Formats: sequence, structure tokens, C-alpha cells
Amino acid sequence: MTIELKNLKPRYMSESEVAGSDIYLQPSVLFEQGKKYMVCARSGHGKTSLLNFIYGSNLNYDGQILYHSPALPSTPQHSSALPFSLRLRHLSYLFQDLSLFPELTALENVQIKNSLTGHKSESDIEAMLDSVLPSDKKHQPLRTLSLGQRQRVAAVRALCQPFEFLLMDEPFSHLDSETAVQVAAMTLREVDAQGAALIVTALEPTDLFPFDTTLNL
Repeated sequence: MTIELKNLKPRYMSESEVAGSDIYLQPSVLFEQGKKYMVCARSGHGKTSLLNFIYGSNLNYDGQILYHSPALPSTPQHSSALPFSLRLRHLSYLFQDLSLFPELTALENVQIKNSLTGHKSESDIEAMLDSVLPSDKKHQPLRTLSLGQRQRVAAVRALCQPFEFLLMDEPFSHLDSETAVQVAAMTLREVDAQGAALIVTALEPTDLFPFDTTLNL
């Protein structure tokens, strides 16, 4: 699977604001399955918007996003028509705002996602949570966990589905360096096991993943 961006630009940003971007207003930017991409930009320069555009959760843009895959003959040519099945089986997203359920436990937040996909066993889920979270925390409501602990739960949840592209929006913003390494290692194992592409946004470059390409917004 590949995702191609053609002359993409947020409607709420002027051409001068995106001048010099490696992505916005470019005739063609191709993201290929199996490769790892770092997207860097200062705050407010469209990192979250880019991933939301690709995921189809924000349609306020000009240009085109094309999804190419022989396994998806009915895939739409524009994200305004993204089917749920495309997100469920081909795209996974670690949102910057995490989008978790605060009244549910850490384990329940992951189980809900996995109930839709059936991608991981119960023991797999618990092992993943235990690798990045103190074991006594997984049965506590999300609202009682620190922001960094919630970010780890969101990372595990994003891995509990099949995907060809994993989108991660500033995934280590609330983690200390040691925990970031643990989350990155867990993520990398799953990305490589699925032969997927990885697109990570950040304020500055990071060496937590072996990126093939770095792009600047």
C-alpha cells in the first residue's frame, strides 16, 4: 500500500505559511509501506493536521490524498470517503490528544479496540501493557493515571489492530527518555512484524526509530 499526497494544503493556512514545506503544496509526496518517515515542524505548523488528513478525520484541506493498493480495489481516491474498514484494517493512529476513555481502566481501553479487530490475545495485551506500565496501573481508571502513563496505554491500543500504516503524533511528548525507548522498541517490533509503514511527527528529529526519510513541514 502507498499513500500519495498531491498539492496538499490546509485551507486554514496561507501559501506563505507553508512555503518551503517538503509536503504541503508539493506536486506528489509518496509514503510507501515498509518505510519509516519522520515529519518535523514547529508547533502550529500543521503536523497534527497532516495526520488527521491522512486518517480522514479532518477534511479541511485542498489537494488530494490517494490510497494505492491492489488489495483495496474499492478504496476511494479521496479521504472524504474513507470507509471504516480502511481504518480498521489498514491505518492505525496514535492521536496527540490520546482519545482514551477516562472512566475505563487502562486494560479496558485496549480491550475495546481489540474487540473490534481481534488482533491480539488477552495475554498479548496484558504483556504489552506490563512492558510499559506498572502492573498495578492497568486495572485503574485512566483518569487516575499520569499523562505519561495514559500515553503509553494509547500506544498499546494503537498496536492492537492490523495496519499497513501506523501514524504517531508526537508519541513521546510526555515520556521520559527511558520509557520512550521502551515504547519505541515495542512499536518497532509490531511495525516490522506487520511490514508496515511508520509516520511519526515531532518538534525535532529523534533517533528512537531507524527512519528512512525525514521531512520538514
